[in-house]
Amino acid sequence: MMAEEGGIGGKRGGPKGKQGTKGQKQIVEENKATIKFYLYVIAGANALYLLPTLFLYWDSFSWVTGCLLGFATLVYLASLQSMRSMARPTYSESGALMDGGIDLNMESGMAEHLKDIVLLTAIVQVISIFSNYFWLLWLLVPGYAFYLLWVNILAPWIFAPAPEVDEKKMKKMERRVGKQRF
Repeated sequence: MMAEEGGIGGKRGGPKGKQGTKGQKQIVEENKATIKFYLYVIAGANALYLLPTLFLYWDSFSWVTGCLLGFATLVYLASLQSMRSMARPTYSESGALMDGGIDLNMESGMAEHLKDIVLLTAIVQVISIFSNYFWLLWLLVPGYAFYLLWVNILAPWIFAPAPEVDEKKMKKMERRVGKQRF
């Protein structure tokens, strides 16, 4: 009775054990929805930026503003193209789905970083209506990239302890050095 009502271990208690895997068709459909969502985010950010800029702040539009808008457009295009490339499904000659592509909604991975870049760019673009100095917030991207590089690659490589030499190998190397004749 308690299980039927959603009590401990009931239907509403959350998943038990290993999380189920997604089917390839489900991945394809979710990837399409994800890309469509980020297209809407980009369109909304551009609309929110361009309408006030063109109609209210046209006199303050400069080549710097144009370059920043071009930069945002390049970031959007590169990120979306990368996501589309990652999510591209593979079909057999008969038209059957062989591989659904990379799941863009995985919790970790390159797709997650690309989605974050699109969202940060959209936020920065919209708030830059008030001041072009808000574009400096985009420097968070290379800063975070350097942080990931440091934590995952550079620091472990630089600060890795020296490999321990086995005593047998050390004695063997000393004997070889002693036997060498010049």
